[in-house]
Amino acid sequence: MSGKKVVIAVTGASGAIYAKVLLDKIAGLGQQVEEAGLIMSDNARTVWEYELSNRSYADYPFTVYDKNDFNAPFASGSARFDTMIVAPCSMGTLARIATGVSNDLLTRAADVILKERRKLILVVRDTPFSLIHINNMKTVAEAGGIICPANPSFYSKPSGFEALAATVIDRALDLAGFEQASFRWGA
Repeated sequence: MSGKKVVIAVTGASGAIYAKVLLDKIAGLGQQVEEAGLIMSDNARTVWEYELSNRSYADYPFTVYDKNDFNAPFASGSARFDTMIVAPCSMGTLARIATGVSNDLLTRAADVILKERRKLILVVRDTPFSLIHINNMKTVAEAGGIICPANPSFYSKPSGFEALAATVIDRALDLAGFEQASFRWGA
């Protein structure tokens, strides 16, 4: 099996633990990942540092792209990236994706993934949702994106914050088509 090319995007929504768990898990997928590119908003770094009290986002083995680097390979459909996961996804980022505003690399990459009919998974993180948020989620879903709310599950009896966040991230990785060891109901 040839590996997937994946774009990982992190926004400034609260929930840096979701981004950390996602990066940890993608780093551990081995040959399932041919290439991974990482985009972080300025606010994503600020929230990560505040919520996780570190800067470990710089320690991952992924190519990190500046938010304004429109020369990144996944800014074009010809690079054939398979999947994009935005975790956590702020409501502002969701709105820009839903309305086709490609004002930075993150939103351009999402636009490319949608137009190429590839997998866009948005781990939206906010509560409650306004009607505007719900309509934006509907628009993205109608365009082929997948809305995967950051709603953890408890039936696996997670032992801490990372295990709880993993219940969401494992679901996002399943939606992306990765094979991984995770809790399976009835297994």
